[in-house]
This record gives sequence, structure tokens and C-alpha cells, in this order.
Amino acid sequence: MARFRTLDDLDPAGKRVLVRADLNVPMKDGQITDRTRIERLCPTIRELAEKGARVIVCSHFDRPKGKVVPSMSLKPLAEALATALGRPVAFADDCVGPQAEAAAAALKDGEVLLLENTRFHAGEEKNDPALAAGLAKLADVYVNDAFSAAHRAHASTEGVAHLLPSYAGRLMQAELEALDAALGNPNRPVLAIVGGSKVSTKLDLLGNLTGKVDILVIVGAMANTFLAAQGFAMGKSLQEAEMHDTARAILAEAKTRNCEIVLPTDLVVATEFKANAPSRTVPVDAVPADAMALDVGPDTVDAIESRLRNASTLVWNGPLGAFEIPPFDTATVALAQAVASLTQSAGLKSIAGGGDTVSALRHAGVLERMTYVSSAGGAFLEWLEGKTLPGVAVLETNSD
Repeated sequence: MARFRTLDDLDPAGKRVLVRADLNVPMKDGQITDRTRIERLCPTIRELAEKGARVIVCSHFDRPKGKVVPSMSLKPLAEALATALGRPVAFADDCVGPQAEAAAAALKDGEVLLLENTRFHAGEEKNDPALAAGLAKLADVYVNDAFSAAHRAHASTEGVAHLLPSYAGRLMQAELEALDAALGNPNRPVLAIVGGSKVSTKLDLLGNLTGKVDILVIVGAMANTFLAAQGFAMGKSLQEAEMHDTARAILAEAKTRNCEIVLPTDLVVATEFKANAPSRTVPVDAVPADAMALDVGPDTVDAIESRLRNASTLVWNGPLGAFEIPPFDTATVALAQAVASLTQSAGLKSIAGGGDTVSALRHAGVLERMTYVSSAGGAFLEWLEGKTLPGVAVLETNSD
């Protein structure tokens, strides 16, 4: 694993520490609907504050496109962050310039300041050197604790890291260590589960995984494309006819790499896509012409479970079916509970991520029983695709 400095390498006492957080939390009617990102940020801020740092937190929120949009202000997040931390959080009406500089200068050891939305400046997404310099002027040290934004080369995620001694926060550290355990230097055999609706959106992921894992399970609607490419009639199931050649090429490539591909052998089908629609389980070669596949069947779940019992590491991205609508959550819930059980009882290292995957694991009630669940979304997916994440690469570069 590449070397990067962590808080273990930093004595922050009396130092101004700029912490790049991800406070882009979901909101509805002015209320936070999911506080996971706030809660996961707290260990880093709390540790720095307790060690006497003057903590300056910056983050983006939503997509103001370089303009001040009052509804996208981070000001309401200051109170939420203070509640989660159990200590006061001051707020600055800008992230650079006189207001931010005055607020940062006024901090005492152990105090916390939240800056206004970095994306209120057009230079943020352009990785503008002037904005990066303005952020660097506020602090003595930079700590990136926003793995979920590390796939963007922005001023607050990449540019500023070239200008200050840079470290990974505890959440960033946990993400990188989990991902290294998943694909970087994993215990084998490694099994990956990839779901989702379209092969076309996960070509890079599938291509990278066939060279990294021992067993690749393809489920969800994207499995329909692979089955159709092999000549199975899929009725009205969602599938991409234009991707059949690509699907066959992926299967052939996996074979040359000694990666076993597991596709569904039975499917749960219905004629309507709605909650509690009448459904039945059929073999993959018996999908009715007027029906669509909305989940995998019990034989497929059993086949995945049997392979999991011999696996040491699991990487999971994507549900097995349309889990948001019962009864098409059955396979995802059953497999999630089996994974949680193997994690707890047999030492399976289970690492999962992606928005739908997190929601599915929460729905199954096993979120806390996995080895690690990434809340990073796009960054998690790009890492699985084998892409370089600018916000991570700069930490490695500056760790010498």
C-alpha cells in the first residue's frame, strides 16, 4: 500500500489545521435526513481539538456553480456539527479572504471553525491556484478527511495539499486501509458482487475486477444483458441489446484471467414493476415473454453463499434486484444477512460501497455487521475501477 501520513504522524498542538470534510449531506425541507457523513467526520475533528489544534473545517455543499446560493450555505451545518462533536463550532461567511482569515486568527487551541461552502467560488472546481493559496493561508497543516470527494482535483481536495504539510484524517485512513484490504493486498480467494441496472455504466469496473478477483458475481438488471448475450430470452426485462458483444467479451476476458463469472440461474419475474406485484421464480431459460426479471431466485443466492463460505474477502457494489420494492428485496436481504453472519463468525472480510449498496445493507439491517461500508459513492466506484484519485495521490506524493 502506498505511504501516506496520518494523524499518528502529526503533533497538532497550537497549530491551525485545515480539515477538508464532506458535509454534502442529504437535506429535505431544511432538515438533514442522513447524518452519517457528519458522524464519521467527528473522530478526526475531536482528536485534533482534544490535542490542542485550532481546527478549520471546509467542505462543498450541493452545486452552486461558483455563485453564492443562500439555500446552499453551510451555516445550518455548523449547529449539526457542534451537536455531533459536543463542542461549539464557529462559522465564517466565506472560505477565503478577510472574513475567513479573521475567523481563523481568532481561534484558540481546541476550538473549531466551519468555513462557508467552497463551491461558492468558481475556482474550487477549476482547482484554481489562487483559491488553493487562499485556503492554505488560513492554516499551518492540511488534513484531508473527505475520501468521498477525493476523485475530484479541486482546490480544496488537491490544490491546497501541495501548499501545506498534508495528512489523511481518520476517515480517509479507514477508507484507504479498507480498500487496500479489498483489492490492493487482499486475503484470497476474493469474491466480488457487482449489481446495478446497466453494463454500460460499469464497464471499467468489470474490466478491472476480472483481473483482480477470483470470483465475480454479476447480478441485478445488468445480469439480464449477460444472459441475453448468451441466448436466453429475457421477456420484457431491462437489458442492453447493444452491449451483448461487450458482455461476451467480458466473459471471454475473465476466462483468460482465471476469474470465475457467476450469473443467475433462476430469476423472480413479474408482469408489473410495483410493490407486491404477483411474482414467481423461474429458471433463466423460462422467462415468460410478458414478464420482467426483478430479482434473482433462491438457487442463485445459494450458489453465491456456497462460494462465499470459501472466500476470504468480499467486495460488494450493487444490489441483487429491485430491493426498494417488496418482494424484490428478498435475495438482497438474504445474501446481506448471510454475509454479515460469515463476517462475524468466519472472519470474512466484507467491504461494500456505493449509494444503492449502502441503502440495501441498511434495509437488511446489517450495516454495522460488515467489516467496512464506504459512504463515498463515486470515489469508491472509481477506486474499484482502478482509477487514480487526485485527492489520494497528492497525499502519497507529499508523504515523503
